[in-house]
Amino acid sequence: MDAEKIKTMTEKNKNYMPNRNRYASMRYRRAGTSGLKIPEVSLGLWHNFGSVDCFENMRDMIFTAFDAGVTLFDIANNYGPVPWSAEKNFGRILKNDLAAYRDEMVITTKAGYYGWDGPYGDDGSRKYLIASLDRSLKNIGVDYVDVFYHHRPASETPLEETCMALKRIIDSGKALYIGISNYFSEDMEAAVKILSEYRIPIILDQVRYSMFDRRVEKDGLLAAAKQEGVGLTIFSPLEQGILTDRYLNGIPEDSRAGKGGFLKRSAITEDTLKKVRALKEIAEERGQTLSQMALSWVMKEDVVSSVIIGASRSEQIEENLKLNTSFAKEELAAIDRICLGEKTDE
Repeated sequence: MDAEKIKTMTEKNKNYMPNRNRYASMRYRRAGTSGLKIPEVSLGLWHNFGSVDCFENMRDMIFTAFDAGVTLFDIANNYGPVPWSAEKNFGRILKNDLAAYRDEMVITTKAGYYGWDGPYGDDGSRKYLIASLDRSLKNIGVDYVDVFYHHRPASETPLEETCMALKRIIDSGKALYIGISNYFSEDMEAAVKILSEYRIPIILDQVRYSMFDRRVEKDGLLAAAKQEGVGLTIFSPLEQGILTDRYLNGIPEDSRAGKGGFLKRSAITEDTLKKVRALKEIAEERGQTLSQMALSWVMKEDVVSSVIIGASRSEQIEENLKLNTSFAKEELAAIDRICLGEKTDE
């Protein structure tokens, strides 16, 4: 990011005051069957909020989101790079600019992936989860988070122990609600059953879902979550930028694929781009950009509580707030034909 743009952002946000009309246009849905309402669009800090990123750009994106009624900020202990840095950067912004508005925010964090070296810094043990949350609270500078997620089903810890740790976290007041992430039907139902014995509901399950990635449908999670009263928060709805215009004319060096992170250049195939171009035509007929349609498509499911967007600049956030979750039967059938290669009845 060039120095002149950083200077402009710094000056613009020097004496930041939130938009007084920030709740006018954002819609909110209940987190499962709980009393907590969260915005249809949330801001994820997985990328572009790490130690290698521009701090003034982070501030600008947080302010842009908050001004538009985005109240949920989604973080995890391993978000960066380096791990913990997204929490620290968000905490710095919260302390310096938004401390007076803490009660208007839903701050979430997670633990379940690598946190630190040694046998106690990963997975789902009581020791790891409680220690990780304590670090997160210090990094963010808060006494509690609104939602604490177990980031993935544990591979070496009994589910009962993980759930007991989540109970302890609720009992301690360090989190107001419990969520899970990357739990599909069988694991989700098992965790719900254990925690229900302690009268602790799981209010959210954060999973990947997009027009290209239909695992939640094949697994039956959409129906199972609705049955159990668990709301879904969706990550990677844009397939890390594939379901946008970003790669239609090559791979920009400053893009996720260009940087060689989670999204590999090999994922940008001609077959994929052919599908993206066809989907873009449907979006344009709807009066939307492709990214707007992709987000709207995810949010058409009433069991979905919020879709989590990532961004590298504020303009992307502003664009992706414009949802229209109403789809004609013919549009849905056409999207399925393009994405799944299946014939569907219209």
